[in-house]
Amino acid sequence: MEIITLGGGCNWCIEAAFQLVKGVTGTVVGYAGGSVPHPSYEAVYSGKTGHAEVAQVTFDPTVISLEDILDVFWIIHDPTTLNRQGPDVGTAYRSIILYNSDEQKAIAERSKEVVAKLWPDPIVTEIVPFTVFYNAGAEHQNYYRNNQEARYCQIIINPKLDRLRQKFAEKLA
Repeated sequence: MEIITLGGGCNWCIEAAFQLVKGVTGTVVGYAGGSVPHPSYEAVYSGKTGHAEVAQVTFDPTVISLEDILDVFWIIHDPTTLNRQGPDVGTAYRSIILYNSDEQKAIAERSKEVVAKLWPDPIVTEIVPFTVFYNAGAEHQNYYRNNQEARYCQIIINPKLDRLRQKFAEKLA
């Protein structure tokens, strides 16, 4: 198994999308990329910790490649908006890839170069080494699965999942 940590807006969105992908064996939402140990949701949301809302995605590289994982990542958020995804605004919602190896870094950088040609605006996604991950509270785990009728899920997450289904139906479980 391999792990990559991704942020592109609310971590509930990232988790919901990757839970649909064949070869993804697990997701955990939390916070990474900041400087404050053991941050609370409120502290991350305030923008004072430097953390991004992220999901750790565990996947089987014999079923799905990191390149394909990143293709999904680029489709489910706008990597050209700095510190924002839709109504979610602040550094906690930035686009970020936290890699675990030189190989993951190289794949992420190549992927970003390819995707940059498809967008009219510059890609602002950070590609940085993974250091530490802090789990979000239990109420944040599997949020979409447990709250599909919630307004946020209906308005924000469902359109992302619809786009994913249109673009990558063959890669979904």
